[in-house]
Amino acid sequence: MDITGKKISADKSINILFCSVGRRCELLKDFRKTLGENLKIVVTDNSEVAPAMAFADRAYQVPLITDPGYIPLILEICKKEEIHGVTTLIDPEIAILAEHRKEFEDLGVVVLAPYLETAKLCFNKYEMYKFLTGHGINTVKTYGTYGEFLSAYEKGEISLPVFVKPRTGSGSVGARKIETLELLRQVTDGDASLIIQELMTGKDLDADVYVDTVSHKPVAIFSKRKLSTTIGGANKTISFKDEGLFAFIKEALAVMEFNGPLDMDFFYQDGKYYLSEINPRFGGAYLHAYGAGVDFIKLIAENLQGNENPENIGDYEEDVVMMMYDSVVIRKKSEIEAAIAEL
Repeated sequence: MDITGKKISADKSINILFCSVGRRCELLKDFRKTLGENLKIVVTDNSEVAPAMAFADRAYQVPLITDPGYIPLILEICKKEEIHGVTTLIDPEIAILAEHRKEFEDLGVVVLAPYLETAKLCFNKYEMYKFLTGHGINTVKTYGTYGEFLSAYEKGEISLPVFVKPRTGSGSVGARKIETLELLRQVTDGDASLIIQELMTGKDLDADVYVDTVSHKPVAIFSKRKLSTTIGGANKTISFKDEGLFAFIKEALAVMEFNGPLDMDFFYQDGKYYLSEINPRFGGAYLHAYGAGVDFIKLIAENLQGNENPENIGDYEEDVVMMMYDSVVIRKKSEIEAAIAEL
């Protein structure tokens, strides 16, 4: 039984809805590899030419996530397709799903996203910084305004250069290094969307974590060091294990409410781990974890059938390298239009 009491019979497929599916073709392929014909993949996107639509059993073109009719439409899709679990692959939608969790659960749909307050924290990097420091979790020094930074700078609590980035958003869009006070003031003065962070020079790390939807505890962790990054995130990584990092992850997650897959960014500097940010969804580099045998998809399937997954952290080999590359989907326009489902 899942948390809503709706049983998934043994001869029935597991139906999962991926919202804002975009380019996540390989993730859908991995779901198919694990669950085979025992899976129905339903996807939505605002664009009819989102490439991942080509790898779904059913695809819907939907309005922007800010449209008042968006959630009612997603709920209708859940009813029509008899969806068991829903998730999103973009950060701005996470809190929207979390906010409407009860409406999904009333339909028997498990929301693979954090609870609302945690979702809001993860989307606002400055609020997350204040929350983590308030709970004694090592994190990167962060300032909400130039004036706040200048006060700390004059006290010797922070030095230049620093890192500037938007307080919301993902993929490192708009992030850059700033060398001087003058330029920092010019860039940030009057722009409330920017935060100022300590420039970290240690190892740049990442971890994929699965928080069980029954026990609400982390049951799988895959950690990796970033070898190369693009605007979209890490595209070359190498796996490693450290019990110290696993313990740090558990400590950080214990003060928040997650539900399902998430991606965590860290730095290792001066003998300590520092949590940078959390993206509570499938990270773009989760493909590395899957390729190394850490299968969150099996964990999701168990949860959607009402089963609690046992803890199995660090069950993978070290020094496994992921090297990401691009591919393409080629379709006639008429085929694309014909593949878009209607309610």
